[in-house]
Amino acid sequence: MPSAPLARPARRLRTASLAALAALATAASSLVLAPAAHAAPGTSCTGSTVHGSAVQDGGTWRAYRGTRELWSGSDMLTAIQRAIDGLDAGRTSKQRVVVNGSGTMSANARITLPSHTAFESCGTIHVSGSGSGNVAGIYMRGVRDIEVARVAMTGTPVYGIFARNVDDLRLRDVDMRLSGGGIGVRVDNHGDRSRFVRNISIDRAYVSGAGSHAVETYGVDGFTLGTLTARDVRESGLLLNQTINARIGTVDAVNAGAGTGYAAFRIANRAGRVGSAYPTNIEVGTVRASGGGRGIFCVSESGGLRVGRVELTSTGNNPVLIENCTNVSLATSGGTVSRGDVRLAERSEFPGNRDITLQNLTLTNGARVVENPCADNLVVRNVSGPVSRC
Repeated sequence: MPSAPLARPARRLRTASLAALAALATAASSLVLAPAAHAAPGTSCTGSTVHGSAVQDGGTWRAYRGTRELWSGSDMLTAIQRAIDGLDAGRTSKQRVVVNGSGTMSANARITLPSHTAFESCGTIHVSGSGSGNVAGIYMRGVRDIEVARVAMTGTPVYGIFARNVDDLRLRDVDMRLSGGGIGVRVDNHGDRSRFVRNISIDRAYVSGAGSHAVETYGVDGFTLGTLTARDVRESGLLLNQTINARIGTVDAVNAGAGTGYAAFRIANRAGRVGSAYPTNIEVGTVRASGGGRGIFCVSESGGLRVGRVELTSTGNNPVLIENCTNVSLATSGGTVSRGDVRLAERSEFPGNRDITLQNLTLTNGARVVENPCADNLVVRNVSGPVSRC
């Protein structure tokens, strides 16, 4: 008699077990049939808000506006440009596009940034092949309010970053490990030379292997640079042409401009000339150079320059050449020059050197100061080593 009531619960347990197994089978079937998950919309590598993104998903690139997918395909460059073009039209404040992934683009193509755009790449952009004209890894022209928060680039770009007639440009973290091509970063006003471009800043830049200059400006009023590290670039580390009101922290160059007349740090083409005068308006904390071509080169009616610390070692040309410049002061905080001539010279087509101060320098391993022809108001003080005056 007691055993009969026990049979009914057992049947209920078996029924429940079968139902559970059926549910698991259905769930497993649905998991198998579900499509593969897509890459999520992009996330910032600098902790900023993202409005658009290009995201690498295996062999596929996807462009997003927020969480909405705009495009998918195999080409990184198309995904990046679609994400940029998907930002709000007519915006008056910056919106950010992030690239999550690494890929290759042609040296004859470019990523184009419109006004009020922030761009950051969390991977590496490789530029392959050769190109010509104003093509660049990152390109902008006639726009304003641009930020490149982060970019790592390799390969052979004609320009790594090219900005023509762009105001309010900030490059925060630039890393270019190139294998030729042309200039790492160039900012100029050559679309409209009737006015300077204004408010250009670079927080940090590392450029190696460029086929020309690491960083070059032309026609800029208001340039700020924190640290430039240049390694094995074919021409100058930092070249300022017709640039005024510049503040530079450190230029650190190894083997910049080897076998050329370029320099780790060069100012040219009336850089530092404000109207017809040369007030001190280009200030540099430290210039450090070893190997390569020249260390510091001021030329072609430039000036208004003050360099705090100078560390120049075994450059392949003059460690310092000052040629047709006005109001140049070197080593206000001290410095050393090893080997070669700290040379004051001039070309006949320009006015000669004027108001030059060399001070607080230790000259070693045959380094010397050579003035020929005479400068107008050359001051040499607290210089340890040979000085040859005209």
